[in-house]
Amino acid sequence: MEVNEQNNTAEQTMRALIQRSHRGPQDLILTTDQRRPRPGPGDYLIRVGAAGINFADVMQTHGTYGGGPQAPYIAGFEAAGEIVEVGPDVESPLSLGTHVVGAGPGAFAQYMTMPAAGVLAVPSSWNDAAALGMVLNWATAMAALKPLGEIKTGEVVLVQAAAGGVGQAAVRLARHYGARVIATASPEKHDAVKALGADEVLDSRRPDLAEEIIRITGGVDLVLESVGQATFQTSLSITRPFTGRIVVFGAASGNATLTTHDLVFTHQVQVKGLHIGALAVAAPSIYQSVLVEIEALIAHDVYPPGSPQVHPLAAGPMVLQQVEAGKTEGKLALDPWR
Repeated sequence: MEVNEQNNTAEQTMRALIQRSHRGPQDLILTTDQRRPRPGPGDYLIRVGAAGINFADVMQTHGTYGGGPQAPYIAGFEAAGEIVEVGPDVESPLSLGTHVVGAGPGAFAQYMTMPAAGVLAVPSSWNDAAALGMVLNWATAMAALKPLGEIKTGEVVLVQAAAGGVGQAAVRLARHYGARVIATASPEKHDAVKALGADEVLDSRRPDLAEEIIRITGGVDLVLESVGQATFQTSLSITRPFTGRIVVFGAASGNATLTTHDLVFTHQVQVKGLHIGALAVAAPSIYQSVLVEIEALIAHDVYPPGSPQVHPLAAGPMVLQQVEAGKTEGKLALDPWR
């Protein structure tokens, strides 16, 4: 009897990364006895095959991500894996054993819950890690370019921080939609961004960045802005007056300010905010149209399977510190079973 009780307890616990404070990634610790979650109404329970790392994870470790969890908490919010349990009130549930990608709390663990309405099935020929980014990085890039950015063939698009997960997706997509793509990244990442199809890749830290973009383009139709304080003034100054759009979906370098006086007298541009999770809740029809288009891109081989760098779960604190220091490029992931 005692042995059975011990085995049952073991089956209900899991490995996970716990963020203990808001002092940053160094306070992220690995535990092996975290209780496995149960799916609530509208949720799936997922056996996580791969968990995606995003800059928002870094912000959450400092408590600076709007609406983020309060420490202590299981870190991470993006994952792909196998459905092992279906909660109540899931409409048209996918079958147990189906592999899906989506977002939810506590992704840096062996099991997590995930709202069923926001998942996509992992393509049959892909592994879990290859699907990471589909409903976050690619969906953010797609939403920024199409429903919000209203991209048109022949327009000039500037992608700030183009070496990151969203940035790389945005470069690929903007080229697919027929835009001329100007990208910014640190010099050591230029070759990788150029290989994605960017027409020009510029050093994001050069002091004359705005002047150089104007010299090359004469003005930009659409800017995808995720850096914030360090680049926002440049983004404003190179966007075409009145017809130009800036879609803001991040502030990695800190908050930037924009006043009504700026918009009326200095930078007469259209500025739009984007948070993909908020879009899914507030405008579900737009979010679903984004997911439908992503599925179509996959079917037509425009969206290739990803190849993230996958690290063991215990390496999570180190990887997040590298992300915070700007020393990474492309998609990064954790394997909670390693």
